[in-house]
Amino acid sequence: MTGNIFTSLPKKSATEVFDILLQNKNIKIERIVSQGHTSPAEGWYDQDGNEWVLVLEGDGAIFFEDGRQVMLNKGDFLHIPAHEKHKVSWTDLGKQTVWLAVHYPS
Repeated sequence: MTGNIFTSLPKKSATEVFDILLQNKNIKIERIVSQGHTSPAEGWYDQDGNEWVLVLEGDGAIFFEDGRQVMLNKGDFLHIPAHEKHKVSWTDLGKQTVWLAVHYPS
């Protein structure tokens, strides 16, 4: 399987766009495209597995239940351990933010 992470980027969308690039019982790799999108105001992501995210293009911010906020710019990555409650608090409205997310067991 081959491809290019920047091929077929969606045009402006009302919601974030999630594309699974590879998935099996141990790992899920997905491309997420945001443009001014945030997580819903209510609730948190509370995942059973770990997540590692990399910003390939654009900018975004992740907010954690403990009050921390991490700004991520092009090239920045972040590890989010299983059950660390978080949400996307900001992405750039003026340009697409392209994330690579790797989900794997804890």
